Amino acid sequence: MTKAYGSGETRVVALDAVDVDIARGRFTAIMGPSGSGKSTLMHCLAGLDTVSEGRIWIGETEITGLKDKQLTKLRRDQIGFIFQAFNLLPTLSAGENITLPMDIAGRKPEAGWLERVVETVGLADRLKHRPSQLSGGQQQRVAVARALAARPEIIFGDEPTGNLDSRAGAEVLGFLRRSVDELGQTIVMVTHDPVAASYADRVLFLADGRIVDEMLKPTADAVLERMKRFDARGRTV
Repeated sequence: MTKAYGSGETRVVALDAVDVDIARGRFTAIMGPSGSGKSTLMHCLAGLDTVSEGRIWIGETEITGLKDKQLTKLRRDQIGFIFQAFNLLPTLSAGENITLPMDIAGRKPEAGWLERVVETVGLADRLKHRPSQLSGGQQQRVAVARALAARPEIIFGDEPTGNLDSRAGAEVLGFLRRSVDELGQTIVMVTHDPVAASYADRVLFLADGRIVDEMLKPTADAVLERMKRFDARGRTV
């Protein structure tokens, strides 16, 4: 897929003929220097942005070319999102925030699955608390549970630990890891943090809108060393 903005001399290519598969039931991290295209890639994969050329599938559904109404329904039913800013409604309890997307869609959550998700993220004793009564780490766990509760095909996380301290961040990353290992979830996470990337099964490295490298079974040190090989302009040295 290719994503370009503008035309002629002002044309900027954000994604340059990227071809990638995201494995089901795996945790994939996307990394790269500022301006490398990592957020654009995630937004296109999630149907939040359109591509200039190419096609994208989620499961058996090709999302490129879907009409707005169809795309909205697909995002609601098949995609989960975890945002850096939590995006919780302050007037609702943690439990109500978790089930909100399904309530809007008129769907009842599967009781057994919801209980398992809540257990996995360790929120059983916090469901009646409002966001203001929760720590940052607990609020992000609510956001994780909300993404998991509807059993989406895939979950996208945009710097999901960016607003958390190291301890709370480690908690959330641990829960994401467990959701893959224990619940079979598929997760794609954009991050700049080598420690966060080390929780993934695979790291994709972007530069100049292209995938320039990948790493399986990453460690924080190995990811950091790989990131050092980008120069100040975000190109591979």
